[in-house]
Amino acid sequence: QVQLVESGGGLVQAGGSLRLSCAASGRAVSTYAMGWFRQAPGKEREFVATINWSGGNTRYTDSVKGRFTISRDNAKNTVYLQMNSLKPEDTGVYYCAAGPLFAAVAGMYNYWGQGIQVTVSS
Repeated sequence: QVQLVESGGGLVQAGGSLRLSCAASGRAVSTYAMGWFRQAPGKEREFVATINWSGGNTRYTDSVKGRFTISRDNAKNTVYLQMNSLKPEDTGVYYCAAGPLFAAVAGMYNYWGQGIQVTVSS
């Protein structure tokens, strides 16, 4: 069993930055791929970024490339999402997820955090 807890969300003006953290606990957490997903009001949950177990591979959705950076610290069992140049369309609930495969599909992740709100004002 893996538990995930997100932190670092909030309200920010367009052009600003936030760093989300996801603290993980449980067996073999450092062997899991970790992903960030988001869900805007009235929309389906969408992939944002993922990182493999070692941190050597990352993948992003096109809309955040060059603005967001995913990283992990396996010694601290924590994954981060640095979000720069934020836009109003980045607003949503952000979810951290863990799974056995490096994937951009929500169904490939077994464990999910409770989500954290990110609001970008124009």
